[in-house]
Parts: sequence; C-alpha cells; structure tokens
Amino acid sequence: MYSPDDVCFSCHQLYFSPQGFNQVLMKMDRVRTTVTNIFGRVPLTYTRFSLTPQTDGDSSQVEMKLADEEECGDHPLGDHLVKNQSGKNGCKSLCFKVLIVVLLFLIGFLIGYLTYRGRVGSEQPSSGACLPSNDVNTEEEVFDTNPPTIYWSDLRSMFRDKMAVAPFEKNVQELCSRSRDAGADSEETLAKMINEKLGAILSKVWNDEHYVTLQESNRANKITLLKDDSTLETFTLSSYVAYSPAASVNGSLVYGRFGTERDFEDLSAKNIDLSGKLIILRSGSIPFSEKVRNAERVKASGVLIYPNPEDVSFPGQNGDIDSLFGHAHFGTGDPFTPGFPSFNHTQFPPSKSSGLPQIPVQTLSSRDGRKLYEKLESTGCPETWMSGCKLGNQYKVKLEVNNNYVEKKIYNVFGVLKGVDEPDRYVVVGAQRDSMGIGASKAFVGTSLLVELARMISEVVKDGYRPRRSIVFASWGAGDFGAVGATEWLEGYLTTLHLKAISYISLDAIIQGSDSLEVSASPLMYSMIQKILKGIPDLVTNKPKFSYGFSMDDAAYPFLTYSGIPSASFRFQKDKKPYAYLGTEKDTYENFRNLVNVNSMYRTAADLTGQIILRLTHDHILPLDLTQYKSELLKRTMELDDQRTLTSMQMTTNWMSSAMGDFGRAATTLKDSFANTDTENKPFLRSLNDRLMKVEHSLLSPYVSPKESPFRHILYGSGNHTFDAVKKHLDLLKENKEPFNRDLFKNQLALLTWTLQSTANALEGEIWEIDNEF
Repeated sequence: MYSPDDVCFSCHQLYFSPQGFNQVLMKMDRVRTTVTNIFGRVPLTYTRFSLTPQTDGDSSQVEMKLADEEECGDHPLGDHLVKNQSGKNGCKSLCFKVLIVVLLFLIGFLIGYLTYRGRVGSEQPSSGACLPSNDVNTEEEVFDTNPPTIYWSDLRSMFRDKMAVAPFEKNVQELCSRSRDAGADSEETLAKMINEKLGAILSKVWNDEHYVTLQESNRANKITLLKDDSTLETFTLSSYVAYSPAASVNGSLVYGRFGTERDFEDLSAKNIDLSGKLIILRSGSIPFSEKVRNAERVKASGVLIYPNPEDVSFPGQNGDIDSLFGHAHFGTGDPFTPGFPSFNHTQFPPSKSSGLPQIPVQTLSSRDGRKLYEKLESTGCPETWMSGCKLGNQYKVKLEVNNNYVEKKIYNVFGVLKGVDEPDRYVVVGAQRDSMGIGASKAFVGTSLLVELARMISEVVKDGYRPRRSIVFASWGAGDFGAVGATEWLEGYLTTLHLKAISYISLDAIIQGSDSLEVSASPLMYSMIQKILKGIPDLVTNKPKFSYGFSMDDAAYPFLTYSGIPSASFRFQKDKKPYAYLGTEKDTYENFRNLVNVNSMYRTAADLTGQIILRLTHDHILPLDLTQYKSELLKRTMELDDQRTLTSMQMTTNWMSSAMGDFGRAATTLKDSFANTDTENKPFLRSLNDRLMKVEHSLLSPYVSPKESPFRHILYGSGNHTFDAVKKHLDLLKENKEPFNRDLFKNQLALLTWTLQSTANALEGEIWEIDNEF
C-alpha cells in the first residue's frame, strides 16, 4: 500500500476545495491502476467525482457517481474470484465490490491519518508538508510522547515509597572506606566506582578530564613562639592551606577576630598598626580566602587560623578540634587557568589568578590556637567584640610554610536521565567526591546521596513518570581546592550551559546536624523551596534561615555568579552552627553517626532535594518565582538612593529607578502570560520558561572580563561592578571623601543601571515588545 506521503497533503487543501478533490481524484486513479495490476490488468468500475461550481458563491458541490464505463474484457480473474468467468454481469459485480472495499479502506485511512496529523500538529510546528514516519532508535531509551498525566501528589508519593527502603547508611559506609585525595590514583579508582554505580542506573554516563594545578605539603609546616629571639614553643602541623605561598615570616602577633572587613576597620579605628604583623583569626563567618585577602589589604605579613569550640557543634561533649584543611585562593577553579578550562595546559600561555594570596597562611588546632591567644595582652578590644579579648604583646611568632605546587589529572563523572518534552533543558545536581581530611560529612554524605537520588528517580521513571526535562548527576573532583572540577566544567561549556541549565542543586556537606536548616539559594527558587519545606512533616527546621547568594567555598557559587544559573545549597545543622569536625581528620563515619541518626537525616535531605529536582522536571511552568527578586532588587536600588549626596554631585538614581520599574512591569507581564497560556501550547510555553530561567544570566555584568572578574553577578558576585561595590564607594563621601573618585563612581552607576535595564529588556521578550520611554 501507499505510505502516508503518497496520500496526504496540506491541510488547507482539505476543506472541500476543488483543488483538494482534484488531488483526491488523481490519487484514486493511481489506486485504480494499482488494483488493475493486481487483478491481471482488468479494467474495473471506478468512482468519478464531479465538481459543479455554484452560482450563489457557495463552496463547490461534490457529486460522486459510480459509472460502469468499461467491461471486464476477455482476461480471466481466476476461479477463486468468480464463479462464472464468462458472465459479464458477474465480472462487473465483482469489480464493483472490490472497488467499494478499496474505497472504504482508503477513506478510513485518510480519516485516521488526518486525525493523527491534527493531534501531532498541536504539539509540533507544521512546515506545511507531511510528517515522515517516525524511525525508532534502538540505541536510546524511547518514551511515550503522550504519557498519562501523573499529578504532583502522586509523584511525591511514588518517590517517597522508593526513599523509604533506600539503604542510605550502608552506602555512605562503603564510600567512607575509600581514599579521597584529589588527583591521587586511589581517588581515580573512586571516580571509576562512581562511574560504575551511575552506569548501572542510567543509560548515559561519561567522564570529563582536567589537568589542574593543586598543592601539597610534603614537609610539615611549623609555627614557633619567640621571645627575645629565644624559642618558647614550636607547633608542628599536619594540616595545610592550599595555594598559600611557601615562605618563612615572623612578626608580632595580633588578634583579628574573624578577619572580616568590619573587624579590620574596628582595629584601624583603635589606631592599631597591622603592617608587618601576623594576624591570628578564628575560623568561620567567611572563607579562609577572604580572611587572607582582608589581611593583605592591611599589609599583614601572614595569617594564622584556628577553630574556636564556641563557634561549632560537636557530636557529643565539647572538646578540642584538629587543625583545619582549606584553601586560600580568592576564587574558584584552577588558579593557573583563570577564565578558561584546564583541559590541557600546553594549549594556553602562562597565566595566574589575581586571587592567589601573596602572604603565607596556616591553620592550627583549637588547643594550639588558644595557647597563642593566651600569650596576648589585654589592650582594649573594639566595643563590638567580646569583652575581655586580647590583641597583641611583646611575643613574636615565626611561620614556616613548605607547600609546593603539583600537576594533577582530575575527573568529573556524569550521568543523565533524559527528559521527554525538553531533553535539552536540564537540572544539574552535584557533590564533590574528594576531601583533604577524612571527609565523611563533607564529601561522602553528598556523594552517596547523589547516587541514591539517581537510583530512586530512575525507578520512579520506570514506574511511569516521564520527566519533561533532563537531570544531570555530577560527581566533582578537587572540590576541596575551591570547586576546581565544577568550575573547570563551567568554563569549558559556558556558552552552552547558560542556555540550557535550569538550575544547580549542591549536596556538599548537606548534613551537619539535625535541628536547624540553613538555605542558600537564588531568589528565583525561594518560593518553591518554601512550599516544599511545608510539605515535609518530619523536618525540624526551627524556621529555616534563608540567605541569597553563597559563600565562595560553596560549589554553587560559580554556578550562580560565573554562569548565571539559578542555584541552591542546604546545610542541616545542630544549634545553627557548623559541624566541629568538618574539614579535619576527625570527620569520620563514627563521629558522624554520633552526630545524627543517619537514616533519618538522609531521608529528610533526600526528600527535600529530590522534591526540588522532580518539581523542576514535572511542571509545565518552571517553578521559578520573580516575586522575591523584585523585592531584592528594589532593596538594593533604594540603598543607593542617597539623594542629598547624589544631588551635590549633580547626579540622580532616576534612571536606575526607571530600570527597576521596567523590571517589575516585565515580571508582571510574564506572570500574566503564563496564566493565560494553554499548557499544551508547548513551543510558546517553552519560550516563556526560557525568559524566566535566563534572569540570572542577564544579571551578569557584560562590562567586565570573565578572566579578570569571573564572578560577574551584580548582586552576588565580586568586583567593582556589583551593587555592594557601588554602595561602598558612595559611602566614602560620608566617611572619607579623599579616596572618592567621582568619574569612577559615575561609570560604575551607569554600567550597573544598564545591566539592570538589559535584564528587564530580556525579561520583556522579543525586541518589538520592548518600549523604553526615557
């Protein structure tokens, strides 16, 4: 028989037009010829279509006649077809019956095909030609393109059924027995194991290799306490801070609390000279890299960091804390390939990140840190600090750092669960695999949760769920050195990811306790996370603490601030404090098990992150909400609206207010468009979703170099292009006018305003829909 291409034609020809029926008549002639050939080329009775135009302007009238224009002739049809070969009437009768059967079949085929065509046409744009038959690719998993609807409540129940029987504790125990040093042969073996686990679950798994510069400490670093050039005590240390320069320095010791900008400003207000001094700081509040950067700005000669037991939570009773591992690079990724991927160093000229520290830094245990602190004298701490604190004395400290750079090959391991409607839009969920210390809570909890989420969601898919969008599961290498694996992947595929990645979910160090929750997320994800939290009955959150943006130590930071991808990370804690042994040699599975009920907290973490992933792949409309972003941008804009100061410089923020107004109107228009769009209109709905998911990328300043200022986000990034930098520059007029640069400020304000206006324009949609009235 004929293929659909032989019998179908453009839809506009089917509305009983003369041209349409002429084509039908031509098809009938072809069918007649074929039937004639089949039955020995015997002329058969056929159907004639008569088209008579109407004089009153109506559509053409269709007249169908059955005519016996030719006789059967002398060619026999076969005994099995006719009883009397010589009977002319018998031959005609048989021919007539055969033709009727063929016509009925053909008409039924046309009706069925056109009905199918109409249904498919509502899902795919028509090119005006017939759709070819679908070829099945036997190498790929094939989903039904019209799966039965699974409501969210049913999908959540399906997922929780899988979660109820998941062997969480067994899986994390297995991983904790493995070596985890980034770039080591044993860590490569661990990467292959993750690859095999994901390969047993998902249809597509692959690796991503990078050649990066890391750092080791082959000889122990030392701290020596001196008085009058005599050695009082020497501390030999097993820990080190990656990317600290190898150096030997000495100087008077000064206490700087957490080492924040405000802490150093408080010391400056006390007229304490920090030039050439060694600064001893408590861990926490901000990353190591930011502490060192702030110390460099006051011309300190080195930094010591120790954990204070009061700032953390312990599995049992309070006690001593080992010295911490960490890194001092003020940035993420390989610091010797800033802005581009480290696939192969030989491809690129020598380069170095401006975020590498220029002064040495070392960590101490809590016991050794207290010993040094107790040697200080009370000289009157700033009023905002704790009472009775100490600052400096006549003792000196010598710091010796022996770190050295090494070239390592690292692996990122990926697996994908492909979506049905939009496989080229995907949610990325990831966890670092390596750890400088033991890494039970820091690395292996997240890694085992990653594998279990892949298994549970794939089982839900086997039970009938068809995700609209894809899910990429990522196991990162060299996470302890500043999200090196994750950042190198982002740098390698930057132009692709910002167009296709809907969101990133970080699982790093997600469980550090069990009675409070801290959430770091893009404002776009705030409402969705809040709704999901309300539906988790066993979650003890004590009103979860939300913060926008991320610490630079969080792997979600480069996703948001470098690539412009909406992101989220979570930390379940005890007493709203970080886990005492995180990043130390005591981060073992035994201590972790004493901290929490492993299975219970795993299920809570899996429930939260799993629902976020499923929600992002289930809904027709992406559950990203602009409401919170409007409030956040308005707040930042108002912080710059210092009319008295700006008026004195003959400047105004009216343009920025106008841009903010355009953003608000565009957000409202987009919300209305979603509300008024048929969910079956998939192409239009996809275009609306794309405008929503690209808001974060639009907030990356296009006026700074990704190499020089990689974290380009104007709200949560780092550099002179951000709201914080502009606000800080403006505040100089209130405190110290001399450093204020009027031309620089005007340039900052203009570029910041236009970035916001461009975001509003992108949110508005097509270029002809934008109406900027100045």
